[in-house]
Amino acid sequence: MKQLVLSALVLVTAAALGPLAKDRPAGNVTGTVKFTGTPPANPKIDMSEEAACAGSSTTDPVVTVTGGNLANVLVYVKGGLPAGQAATAPTTPTVLDQSGCLYHPRTLAVMVKQPLEIRNSDAVLHNIKAVPKKNRGFNISQPVKGMKTTRSFTAAELAIPLQCSVHGWMHANLAVLDHPYFAVTGADGSFTLAGLPAGTYEVEAWHEKLGTQTMSVTVPAAGAASANFTFSAK
Repeated sequence: MKQLVLSALVLVTAAALGPLAKDRPAGNVTGTVKFTGTPPANPKIDMSEEAACAGSSTTDPVVTVTGGNLANVLVYVKGGLPAGQAATAPTTPTVLDQSGCLYHPRTLAVMVKQPLEIRNSDAVLHNIKAVPKKNRGFNISQPVKGMKTTRSFTAAELAIPLQCSVHGWMHANLAVLDHPYFAVTGADGSFTLAGLPAGTYEVEAWHEKLGTQTMSVTVPAAGAASANFTFSAK
């Protein structure tokens, strides 16, 4: 397997933490995840047997690179957070949509107890299956366009595979974290992690095919820190 050198940036989404975090000055971490060289070829998919899906895509978007920027990279704080902190999960759901017989986004993350809203935007039956190791699994049927189903999770877990039992090419990756300091890169490869208490942290960048890389990031009491990473094929 080819060795890949990761060069990722770290960003944190703001959310309410307990008293320990609130009493400490906070700063931001920003950056971009890049990919240099020729990305590995994505698997071909055939949707021709499903009229509602046919023509929407011919490859499984495992590795998505646009202008050298790498999408679908989860970046999160893996270590260094204050012991005993209390994090409050957002009540606003994170959305996983099924459109064009693919999952959007490919990789997503929620906090423990935060709602995950699963939507079917296709005029075709989808069956969403999750097989976690620390959380309760589910197998949800959505036969009608416009259907929505909500689920939540009780334990941190990285990463839960999601798939459609009807269309075998449909895959997504769900991370569940017990703090709000995470982000997933979009098409431009960028993300910003805001409101992380001042300190030094171990930050991990995760991609479903390219693997993981960790780095130490020191967040100042005010202002910004950066941590840029780059995957490159050898």
